[in-house]
Amino acid sequence: MAADGTGPDLDPTARGVHSAEVRDAYDYVIVGAGMAAAKAVRGIRSQDPDGGIGVFGTEPAPPVYRPDLSKTLWVDPKGSVEGCVMVSGEQGSDTAPDEHTCFHLGTTVAALDPAAHTVTLEDGRTVRYGSLLLATGAEPRVGGLEPGERVVYYRTLADYRRLREIARQGAHVVVVGGGYIGSEVAAALALNGVRVTLVVSSEPLLGALFPAGLAATVTHEYRDRGVEIVVGRLAGGSVDAGGVTVRLGDGTELAADAAVVGIGVRPRTGLAEAAGLTVDDGVVVDDHLRTSAPDVYAAGDIARYPDRLLGPRRVEHAAAAETMGTAAGRNMAGADRAYATTPFFWSDLFDHGYEAVGEVDSRLRMVEDWATDAEGRADHSRGSSTTSTTAAPCAACCCGTCGRRSRPRAS
Repeated sequence: MAADGTGPDLDPTARGVHSAEVRDAYDYVIVGAGMAAAKAVRGIRSQDPDGGIGVFGTEPAPPVYRPDLSKTLWVDPKGSVEGCVMVSGEQGSDTAPDEHTCFHLGTTVAALDPAAHTVTLEDGRTVRYGSLLLATGAEPRVGGLEPGERVVYYRTLADYRRLREIARQGAHVVVVGGGYIGSEVAAALALNGVRVTLVVSSEPLLGALFPAGLAATVTHEYRDRGVEIVVGRLAGGSVDAGGVTVRLGDGTELAADAAVVGIGVRPRTGLAEAAGLTVDDGVVVDDHLRTSAPDVYAAGDIARYPDRLLGPRRVEHAAAAETMGTAAGRNMAGADRAYATTPFFWSDLFDHGYEAVGEVDSRLRMVEDWATDAEGRADHSRGSSTTSTTAAPCAACCCGTCGRRSRPRAS
C-alpha cells in the first residue's frame, strides 16, 4: 500500500476513497463500484444515515460518470477526470464517503451465498451482509482482436486514458462498430484532429435506430467531418509495436495506430448464476428490484426488471444505472417503493445530439415531425420521431439532433 493510501494498483482518483481494511460484516454490501453503486449508497443514506456499507469493485478506480468518457472529456475544454468521478476523497468534497461507508476497490467478490448471507472475496475472506445489491454491470463483447495497449474495448476510465495517450492529433484510429459507443467515439476522435475509419455492418449509420431520412443526414455529417466509413465485419487482425491491423470478413485490412472496438456488451451475471438466482438475459428482479433470493437486489446493466410501460426489459444506459441504484438503495434500507421509471438515454454526435426513451427501433412504425427549411424540406436538426406498436402504443420517443451537449444527471 502506498503512503497516499491508494495502493500500487489503484487509480490515482481512488485517493481518500479506497478503504484497505475489510470488515467481517456490513449492514449493506454492494458488489460492483460503478454508477449504480454510487447512487445506491446515496439511496441507502436517505433512509439509514449510520448503517455500515461495504462497496466492492474489481476496477481500481472509484465510480465515474461513464457518459463523460465518450462525451465531455473529449469535447469540453473544462472537462476533467476529477469532474467525472462520482465519489471523491478530496478534502471538502461533498461526494466523499462518510465514516460508515467503505469502498474496497480492486477487490473482486468471487462467490455469493444467499442462504448464509455472505460473500467470499477472491482472496478467500468471507464477509457477512444484512442486504446486498448486485451492481456488477456489463462487460464488452470481445471478437476478432484481443484487448491490449492498442486495441481498446471502450468501457472504463483506464480505457479512456489509454486511448487518450494514443489518439493524438494526426493519429489514425479504426473504430469498429457503428452503434452507441462506436458512433460517439468516432465523432469525439474526429473532433480532436484524429483520422478516423469507422467500420459498420451496414449503411446508413444508426439506421436501426433512426428513420431513414435522419440516418442519412447523420451519415452525411460523418463524411463531411472527414470520417471514412467502411462497411464490413471484424474478422481478426494483428498488433505490433507500431500499430494495429484490423482485418474484415471480406479480407480488407485497415492499418492504424489503434483500434477501438464497440460491438456490444453482455451483463456480468456469473456471480448470480452460481448463487442460484433467476437469470434470463440479466438478473431477474421484481418491481422493487428484488432478486429471487431474500435480501438480494440488482440494479443497472445486469437487472431485468418489469418496466411499467414496456414490460420486462434490461437497459444499458446511464439513467437506468442511476435511477435503479437509488431505488434499490432505498429499498435495501426499508423504503418499500416500486421502481416506476422508464429510463431515457442520449448521445452527442459532433455538434448535435439526440434524446430518447423506451424502445427506439426503426423496424417499428415511425411517425416523424421535423422542422422544414425555406424550400419545405425536412430539417433533421430540429424535430422528433415516435415509434409505436400495438402492444405498446407509446413505445418510445426519439428527439432529433438538438445541438445540446449537457444532459442532466439522473437523481
